[in-house]
Amino acid sequence: MEISAAIFDMDGLLVDSEPHWRIMEREVFDTVGLYLTDDQCKQTTGLPILDVVKYWYARTPWTEEAAAGRSFEELGEAITSGVHERIAHYAEPMPGALEALDFFVRRGIPTAIASASPMSLIEVVVKRLGIYNTLTLWHSATLEARNKPAPDVYLGTARRLSVLPETCLAFEDSYNGLRSATAAGMRTIAVPADFERSDPKFAIADSILNSLTDFSDLTFNTLKEHTIPNI
Repeated sequence: MEISAAIFDMDGLLVDSEPHWRIMEREVFDTVGLYLTDDQCKQTTGLPILDVVKYWYARTPWTEEAAAGRSFEELGEAITSGVHERIAHYAEPMPGALEALDFFVRRGIPTAIASASPMSLIEVVVKRLGIYNTLTLWHSATLEARNKPAPDVYLGTARRLSVLPETCLAFEDSYNGLRSATAAGMRTIAVPADFERSDPKFAIADSILNSLTDFSDLTFNTLKEHTIPNI
């Protein structure tokens, strides 16, 4: 079956934003007396930021006094706001990201972003990377009923592209994102981060790459011939 669209996750896949998320998580969690290491922050890679806040509260709850009355949502917004600022000034594309987008543009195949991040952050990244004219559209899971790992954002992106999910090729770096695209019935390419690349959980992907620089005609042609079973 032909591939009619290429849909990309954003954080950690197109843009090297994960270090900025971890910096802001540590900075904001410090204010409630939760002092995380960089490696601890990596445990929640791919989770929506509100889920990250709840994840750590469930394990090491802070007091309302320490939070100065701030809700989970307000702590998440503080992290996201700081990430907006950092990405706008410092973020760089992941290796091979721009070339992978161009691969599909040259073939007349629509490209899109399907991200767990809010639309405002997606737009910051699109501007920072200069990919406005490369993408057909971008979509945020925050506009759907459920965030990743539910399939909503991928199904919504396919719907907006007017293509069938099974004709889409999805690129993901996180396991939760990979679960989202797989549940949507898409062909998938996983590009895991170094710290979890050997984790067998990524075996659910149709193809696993060390980097987007490894994406090639061979990868593309192989996946074109791959058929997704009915689910």
